[in-house]
Amino acid sequence: MRAGLRELRGRRALVTGGSSGIGKAIATALVRRGASVAIAARDPERLAAAQREIAAAATGGAAVHAVSMDVADAESTARGTRDAIDALGGLDLLVANAGIPCAKRFEDIPDAEFERVMAVNFFGVVHATRAALPVLKAQRSGHVAIVSSLAGVIAIYGYTAYAPSKFALTGFAEALRQELVPFGIGVSVLYPPDVDTPQLAEENRTKPPETRAIAGNARMMTADAVAEVLLRGVASGRFRIIPGLEGRAADVASRLAPWLVRWIVDRQLARSRT
Repeated sequence: MRAGLRELRGRRALVTGGSSGIGKAIATALVRRGASVAIAARDPERLAAAQREIAAAATGGAAVHAVSMDVADAESTARGTRDAIDALGGLDLLVANAGIPCAKRFEDIPDAEFERVMAVNFFGVVHATRAALPVLKAQRSGHVAIVSSLAGVIAIYGYTAYAPSKFALTGFAEALRQELVPFGIGVSVLYPPDVDTPQLAEENRTKPPETRAIAGNARMMTADAVAEVLLRGVASGRFRIIPGLEGRAADVASRLAPWLVRWIVDRQLARSRT
């Protein structure tokens, strides 16, 4: 059974990491469809600027609210989610999008950075979901959309901290989906490839040349394009949402022929070292 949000006009959504990148694009796409949105992030100035920009795209009386939240902190997330739900007058959709990059060789990543990446990318989703679920379960409807990464499908050189934080989201979402079926609540996981965002720019500052070589000439998507794919997937109740032909091909290959994926990656690594 697929539970989807086919009609977004009049719906209420919370988007974590909503002040930039994919989160901001998702919030903008939602208000263009007439949904009211609360965007959450840590930086008040960036939040306020994003709120103004998103509000300019709103239609049908959609409202845009901003709440300060650090998803790595359970209490901050619970408080921010309550504020968002109060401002929106309820909740129909949680987009758990907040995340941080990490692209370095294993030996260059201290334990504290491993822990921070997991705290934001994985536990941030856990905290936001835990805070939002009581409202969704009480009304026996709604949707949880989790933003992972193509690095949560195929782990490559330089992502020893980042990829596990994204792989973990699939296991969490698979189990959560089963628990929420009786309540009519849908769950989706988005696996975007490289997307033209400030996060990718930050990642590129430390990305090893081997990581760049494996990525090769893969096309970078825009945040707006990824947002549209997510909302179509949520509307149809899809669990796995993978934007772009290259991403879908990588997903199929990783599941049906993982040995082939490893062979291709190893060849690209070898070429990068010659």
